[in-house]
Amino acid sequence: MRSLTRLDDWTADEVEEVFALADAYRTGQGPTTDGSAVMFFPATSLRTRVTFERGAATMGLQPIVFPDTTLDKPEALSDVAGYLASWADVLVVRHHDLTVVEGLAGAGALPVVNAMTDENHPCEVLSDLYALRREQRDLGTLRFRFVGADGNIARAWQEAARVLQLDLVQCCPADLATPGATWTDDLATAIRTADVVITDGPGRHAEALEPFRVTADLLDTAPAGVRFAPCPPFVRGREVSADAVAHPAFVGHGFKRSLLPVQQAVLAHCIGLA
Repeated sequence: MRSLTRLDDWTADEVEEVFALADAYRTGQGPTTDGSAVMFFPATSLRTRVTFERGAATMGLQPIVFPDTTLDKPEALSDVAGYLASWADVLVVRHHDLTVVEGLAGAGALPVVNAMTDENHPCEVLSDLYALRREQRDLGTLRFRFVGADGNIARAWQEAARVLQLDLVQCCPADLATPGATWTDDLATAIRTADVVITDGPGRHAEALEPFRVTADLLDTAPAGVRFAPCPPFVRGREVSADAVAHPAFVGHGFKRSLLPVQQAVLAHCIGLA
């Protein structure tokens, strides 16, 4: 039994095992089972929820979905996990508070998968890395440039960089950088050395991050073959320009197809189907 709350808790070998399982699920050859996955999602969840529900169902796990607020009542999380372990094989939890996810996992009753918190978003990052690797790219040789402030996407990429030894540089004003990150406020120079450009929404820092909007002109200065992967939901004219989304570097909506096999692979790894 294994949980995924932070990528920092995993090893590079475990990530490789998940990628191998994702290869199998992508071709319809992933392992199946007979059980259920209890999931907690807010009403606003879209891509992550669709792919977790669909993925669980097609691998034999009946998805049973609750609002994330179900976890906010005054009941010990160890009791919640202990009771659900009688009927479920895994918990998939999207909740603003990472300590809720960790509390459920810490009970040791059944595996728990973090489907996003305010602190991190490990499955999103694993999916992007898997999609890049499917392009026959060696992740260890790529130069990743994350454009945006400290937040759950920035921190998830930092977790991945630590586990996989990625070349990751954050581009933003100094006071918005993630603690411990390699950082620059020189966006133009950063893009000129980028193999992969990632963005996140600015949140409450829209004004401070306006000079860090990724545009087509900036992408034109990047090395040949650069991949532009804004984290959805993105807004044209906010963190990205409309012409950047129309640029050949933009990976397109199909890039996120990897969410389905990767999240199936995470479920399989955590419940021991590998």
